[in-house]
Amino acid sequence: MNLNTEFEQAREAGRKLNMLSKERIDAVLRAVADEAEARSEEILEANRQDLERMDPANPMYDRLKLTVERIADIASDMRNVAALPSPLGEVLSRTTRPNGMVIEKVRVPFGVVGVIYEARPNVSFDVFGLCFKTANACVLKGGHDAQCSNEAIVGLIRGVLDREGIDPASVTLLPADREATAALLGAQGYVDLLIPRGSSSLIRYVRENARIPMIETGAGICHTYFDRAGDTEKGARIICNAKTRRVSVCNALDCLIIHSDRLSDLPALCEPMAERNVIIYANTRAYEALKGHYPERLLEHATEESFGTEFLDYKMAVRTADSLEEALEHIARYSSGHSEAIVTEDVEAARVFRARVDAACVYVNVSTAFTDGAQFGFGAEIGISTQKLHARGPMALAELTSYKYLITGDGQTRA
Repeated sequence: MNLNTEFEQAREAGRKLNMLSKERIDAVLRAVADEAEARSEEILEANRQDLERMDPANPMYDRLKLTVERIADIASDMRNVAALPSPLGEVLSRTTRPNGMVIEKVRVPFGVVGVIYEARPNVSFDVFGLCFKTANACVLKGGHDAQCSNEAIVGLIRGVLDREGIDPASVTLLPADREATAALLGAQGYVDLLIPRGSSSLIRYVRENARIPMIETGAGICHTYFDRAGDTEKGARIICNAKTRRVSVCNALDCLIIHSDRLSDLPALCEPMAERNVIIYANTRAYEALKGHYPERLLEHATEESFGTEFLDYKMAVRTADSLEEALEHIARYSSGHSEAIVTEDVEAARVFRARVDAACVYVNVSTAFTDGAQFGFGAEIGISTQKLHARGPMALAELTSYKYLITGDGQTRA
């Protein structure tokens, strides 16, 4: 499939966006938010067509599902993005050389941002909002599961852009097929940055096949370590929230590590999850501590595959550690570098955990469910970067910019 025409149109639209005033950009974002709420029933009808093709027992069903409340939240996030200061034009540094030449390092758009994602139609709104705010055109490649929803959403956005006299190619939705994926992965000269959002297999495929710069996001194998000095009441709330708030998202808890001195507290820590039918895969000592205190139908022996698994379901691994050091070694071995947490009242243990854990987000006595652009005050996010170059953690406005040097003088020449 030859999609070069669409890519060329996106490139041209991106060049025009950089000339829009910040005030006009914000007004358009608010108009899209208003339109989304006004036409929510159209979006929900398209979403229902997608949901009919998916088994409700599939953990991805919750990611795919839109509701009136979720659309209202999406619109609110877009208004929040509109209200945030724009990073464009920010002077990162300014120096005056001995010859009087002034050098400024200034934030600028990337140009065209491509995003590949799976059954998450809210991503269509989030990506557009963040890209448009930073004067980037966006090329979206959703999956078959959300095709009807994505078409309705992008059609709505393009309608607003057209009405406002802005090139609709500022947001482009590619066909939901593999040929379009291959074309986007090879869109050299058209797409400046590629961001995959989804399963570890999707991210790995993009990493291995992309011919344009990309940022790894998404795969979250998240741990919470309940320390020897942990507070049981706090721990139970944090663990249950991290595991069950939304099991299909990348910040959901996958593995609880508990200090062996606190095994007697394990039933109390896990009790809230029994009500949510969370299946626990426990190592031998943890299994014995839970036996008779956790529903037998929900308690299984852990295998090696239980650790290092992103469940995206009502499932969780539990293992014991005889020391903070042992817990840190387990996390270092199995973590995806997304979000890790410790529950402790020991200030020194918290300090060591924060210093030693190599992840984008490290929590002390807080649920990993907070790894989210909106929760961090960024308005929304385009993804959670688990790499270290350019961006790490929730990627929002600043992370969708590059920079260039502006040099001003008065006739200086170099000898």
